[in-house]
Amino acid sequence: MVTTDNTIEVLNDLIEINNDRIVGYEKSLEELNENDANLKSYFLKYIDQSRQLKLALGTEVQALRGTMESGTTTSGKLYRAWMDIKAAFSGRDEKTVLDSAEYGEDAAQKAYASALEDDLPQYIRDLVESQRQELKQAHDEVKALRDQQSR
Repeated sequence: MVTTDNTIEVLNDLIEINNDRIVGYEKSLEELNENDANLKSYFLKYIDQSRQLKLALGTEVQALRGTMESGTTTSGKLYRAWMDIKAAFSGRDEKTVLDSAEYGEDAAQKAYASALEDDLPQYIRDLVESQRQELKQAHDEVKALRDQQSR
């Protein structure tokens, strides 16, 4: 049975994932070398993308008379702490940064797939599926960039 509270919770979970994504790419920007302008443009694009997705999700939360989440997930915070430790020992080369980015994109895909398993109103389901597809394109770009570094 579709409930407003459940729908708000699902939307807020996706907002947190997008917040994680924003923070993750901002952190990745800090780790890139000055000559990584190509990657910087991708990462800035992904930050903007998550801000737009978050805004659309937040609009629906507010329409349902809920409060939009402003934080990040606990797992996202733990992941970023682990990445700090990893970077300290392995350096901050492009491949390492892209490996981290792909891991984050995988997490976003899992979160969206999980949301689609919930009982949601059709218009929310359509929004979530559309966003999942948009994020899948970003995932595939990151994976292709990472694979280029492996050659």
